[in-house]
Amino acid sequence: MSGIIAVDIGGTQIRAAVYPQQGITSTRVRRIATVSGEGSVFDRMAALIESVRLDETAEAVSVATAGPLDPETGIVIEAANIPGWKDFPLRDRLAERFGVPVFVGNDANLAALGEWKYGAGQGHNDLLYLTISTGIGGGVISHGRLLEGAHGMAAELGHVVVLPDGPLCSCGQRGHLEAIASGTAIARYVSEEIAGGRPSRLAGAANISAREAAGAAAQGDELAREAFQRAGKYLGQAVAGFLHIFNPSIVIFGGGVSLSGALLLDPVRASVQRLVMTPAYLDGLQIVLARLGDDAGLLGALAQARIKLSELSPTG
Repeated sequence: MSGIIAVDIGGTQIRAAVYPQQGITSTRVRRIATVSGEGSVFDRMAALIESVRLDETAEAVSVATAGPLDPETGIVIEAANIPGWKDFPLRDRLAERFGVPVFVGNDANLAALGEWKYGAGQGHNDLLYLTISTGIGGGVISHGRLLEGAHGMAAELGHVVVLPDGPLCSCGQRGHLEAIASGTAIARYVSEEIAGGRPSRLAGAANISAREAAGAAAQGDELAREAFQRAGKYLGQAVAGFLHIFNPSIVIFGGGVSLSGALLLDPVRASVQRLVMTPAYLDGLQIVLARLGDDAGLLGALAQARIKLSELSPTG
C-alpha cells in the first residue's frame, strides 16, 4: 500500500506520519527529539522516516520545517535550532536517500495550507493565518493559492515593524510583532514589569511563561491582563495592515498563546476595528481559532504533497 510520509520539524521534536492517498487519518505516527547526542539531525530524521514507512511504498515525502527556505530548491537557508542547517539541501538529501519526490515548505506557511484544506479555513479562498507561540509565524492563501513569493520566503508576518525602535526581536531587528506579541514577549514583559516593582501574583516565580501569565490573568492579575491587552493591541494593529494588503475573508489564529482565547482576541478585534481604513474590510470577516492543533504542520505537509503530486500528474 502506498502512502505519503509527512514530516514536521520543530524546535524540540520531529514527527513523521504516514497518510493514505485519501483522508487525513494517519496510519502510523512517531516522534523523536530534534536535537540529541545520537547522530546528526538529518540521519536521525531519515531513520524516523524509515521507521514509519516500514514495508509500505512511499509515494512522496513532504516536510514542514522552520527557518527561511526555498521550496523550489528545497534548500533550508538557515534553521537557528538545527546545528549545521545553513544552506542545507534538505530536499536533495532526502530524495537521494528515499528515491521518491520530496517537497519542503516553511512550517507556518504549511500550517496555513493545512488549515485551509482540512481545518478552520475550509470554504475560503483568501485566508490569513498567524501562529502565536514562542515566536510568530504566518501564512497567506490568496485566490486559492499559497503565497510563497519569489524565493519562497513570503508571509513572515511576525517580522513586520509595529513599534519602531521597540524590543529586540529574535531575528536581531527591533520592534517586530514577534518581539512584542509572541508568548516569549508576553512573558518577558511581565517579568520586566515585576523587576521594576509592579505587583503581581507571579512575583517571585522563576521563568514565567505565557501560559502562567494567562492563568494569572484569569485570576484577575492586573499586570498579566495588561500584558495580553498590549500583545493583542499590537497584533490587531498588524492584522489591520494585513487586511489592507491581502483582504482575506478569514483570519485564523493558531499556536499555544492563541488558546488564551478572548484574553488575546478581544483586544485584537478592538484594535482591528479601530484601525481599518474602512469598515468594508470587516464585511463578513471571520476571526477564529485554528482547528488542527499540533497536527497543523503534518497536515500542511500532507496538503503540500497532494497539491504537488497533482501538478506532476499528467492528468493533474
